[in-house]
Amino acid sequence: MCGICGQLNFSRNDPVDPETIRRMAHTMFHRGPDDEGYFFDGALGLGFRRLSIIDLSGGHQPMSDAEESVWIVFNGEIYNFKELRVELESRGHKFRTNSDTEVIIHGYKQWGNDVFNHLNGMFGVAIWDVKKKKLVVARDPMGIKLIYYKLADGKLSFGSEIRPVAAAENSKPEVNPDALNLFLRFRYTPSPLTIFQGIKKLAAGMMLVVENGAVREERWYNFSPEPFSETISDADATEQLFELYRGAVKRHLLADVPVGILLSGGLDSGLLLALMNEHGRKWPAYTIGYGQSFVDDELVDAAETSSLLGARHHQVRLGQDEFEKALPDIVSHLEEPVASSSIVPMYFVCQRARQDVKVVLIGQGPDETIGGYKRHLGVHYGERWRSLPKVIQSFASSIISKLPRNETLKRGVQSLGFADRLERYQNVFSLQPAETVNGLFRDTNGRFPTLVEYIRPLESQMAQLDELGGFQMLEIRSSLPDELLMYADKLSMAHGLEARVPYLDRTVVEFAQRLDSHFKIRRGERKWLHRRVCEKFLPRQILKRKKRGFAVNVVDAWFQSSAKGKFNDVLLDNSSLMFQLLNPTPVKKLLDDHQSRRQDNHKLLFSLVMFEQWLRGIGLQS
Repeated sequence: MCGICGQLNFSRNDPVDPETIRRMAHTMFHRGPDDEGYFFDGALGLGFRRLSIIDLSGGHQPMSDAEESVWIVFNGEIYNFKELRVELESRGHKFRTNSDTEVIIHGYKQWGNDVFNHLNGMFGVAIWDVKKKKLVVARDPMGIKLIYYKLADGKLSFGSEIRPVAAAENSKPEVNPDALNLFLRFRYTPSPLTIFQGIKKLAAGMMLVVENGAVREERWYNFSPEPFSETISDADATEQLFELYRGAVKRHLLADVPVGILLSGGLDSGLLLALMNEHGRKWPAYTIGYGQSFVDDELVDAAETSSLLGARHHQVRLGQDEFEKALPDIVSHLEEPVASSSIVPMYFVCQRARQDVKVVLIGQGPDETIGGYKRHLGVHYGERWRSLPKVIQSFASSIISKLPRNETLKRGVQSLGFADRLERYQNVFSLQPAETVNGLFRDTNGRFPTLVEYIRPLESQMAQLDELGGFQMLEIRSSLPDELLMYADKLSMAHGLEARVPYLDRTVVEFAQRLDSHFKIRRGERKWLHRRVCEKFLPRQILKRKKRGFAVNVVDAWFQSSAKGKFNDVLLDNSSLMFQLLNPTPVKKLLDDHQSRRQDNHKLLFSLVMFEQWLRGIGLQS
C-alpha cells in the first residue's frame, strides 16, 4: 500500500523536471512513510512512497524487469500474485523479488494491457513501456484504490491523491460548479469529475493509455453479468457464496505485518471475524461508539461479538466536541468534500488501530452486492408500484407528500415513477430533487449535469440484469468507489494504515451480480443469501440483532442540539465562502425547515457544512 505519482510530457517530449516529481511525491508522505523512490526517462517521471506490507526488504519501487524494459509504480495489493507467478514462471519469466509488484511487470510483458484482467486485487498502477514509449495508468475494477489526473498543455500529471496532481503546478484550481451540484445531490462527486476544475479521477475499471503523442481513456473491465442459466438451489447458492467468502478472507489475510479488523456490532464484520478465525485467533478488533445516549452506539454489540469470537477488543469513544473539532483535519485528508456521516468515526477508529497494526480488514460490500439497504426494497418492489393504476399512484403520492420529515419515502415514491431505468436509479440516489439543489445556486441559468450522463455507458453491461441487479451495478461502479471506498482509503492512509475489503474480492462481486434478486430480498428480508451464510458461522446472539446505522442518527441529533453551534453558524453566516456560489436565502430555508421538523434535511445540510469546511481548509475562492 503506497502512494504513486508521475508526469509525462507526451506532446512535445520535453524532459520532465525531477524536482516536480519529488514535490508531488512528498505531498503523500503519510501514505508511504517507509520508503520513497523515483524513475526518470526523458519526458517521463515516476514517484513513489511506500508503506511496506509484503516482501518488506524487496519491494522497492519504481520497479523494473531485469532488462529495464518495463517500469512500474503500484499502490495496492494483488491477492492472487503467487498463482500468477507460478503461471508466468512456467512461461519462462524470471523473478528477482517475492513482491506482487513484480508479477504485474511480467504479466504486462506477457499479456500487455490485458494484464489487468488477470489480477485479483486492489490497485492504482502506472506502467511505462520503455521501448514503445507508452504509459498505462489504471484503477482496479471495484475502485478500491484511486487515481487522479490532469491533462493540460500536452502534459499528463497523475497520482493516488489530488495533492500530487495539484503540486505538479504551483497554482490552486477553482471549484467546478458542475461537480459541486452533483456533490450536493449525491453526497459525493461521481467519476470522472472532482470538485476541482480540470482535475479528474479515473472511474473504477478504467485506464489511461498514452502513446504516439495522444491520450485515450478506455474501460478495461468489461464484465457484463449474465444471470445463471439454470436455477440454483438455495443450498447451492449459500454454499457457493460461503466458499467465495472463505477464499477471499484467506487471500486478504496475506501480509508480513500485523493485521486487525474494524468491527461493528453487525453481521458483516461479525462474519468477517469468524472467517478470520479459520487462520488464527485473538485478532485485534477496533470499534467506535458514542456512548449509551445514542441508539446507534455499537460498542456493546461489538464487545459481545469480540467475546463470543475470541477477539481482543479495543474501544474508541467519540463525543460531539471531538466530532466538530476534527472536521477540518478530516476534510483536509479527504481532499474533496464527502458528506457521509461515517467519515469522523472512520478517521478515529483507524487512528487507534494504527497503534497496533498496519493492516485492517473491513466489512464493506454485502449491502451493495447482496441487497442490504432500505432503498433496495423500493427498487425491488418498484414494479408493483408502477403497475398500479395512475389514479391510485396519484392519490397515494399526494398523501405521502404531505408527511413531515419523510424525505426518503417521498423521494422514493417520486423516483420509482420514472420510465427510464437510469433516471429511476439516479433519483433514488438523490438527497433532494434536482430543482431543489439547482435552486441553491446564484447562477441558475446554466445547465447542470445529471448522474445519468456519466453512468449511461454502463447501461449495456446491465442489460441482462433485473431491476435490483441493475441498480446495484450502479452502486458498485459509482457510489461505492467514489464515496465509501474513497473515504475509507484516504482516512486509513492518513494514519499509514492499509484497509482491505474481502467482500469486494472480484470473485465475490461477480458471483453476486449474477444472482437473481430473490436471493437478495425475499419476503421483505434484505441480504437474504448473505444471512444464510452468516447462520453457518455466527452465534444466535449476533444473528438476531437489528441493523444499526453508523452515525446517521448521531449526526442528526448533534445538528438539533447545536442550534447555536458551529454547524449552524456556518449556514447562517452570509460571509461563509460557499455563498460566493450559493444563495443564502434557500440555504437558510433548508435549515429552518429542518429545525422546525417540517422536513428532514440533515443530509443536505451536512453536505453544505462539509463544502464550507473544505473551502476554508484549502483557502479556495471561486
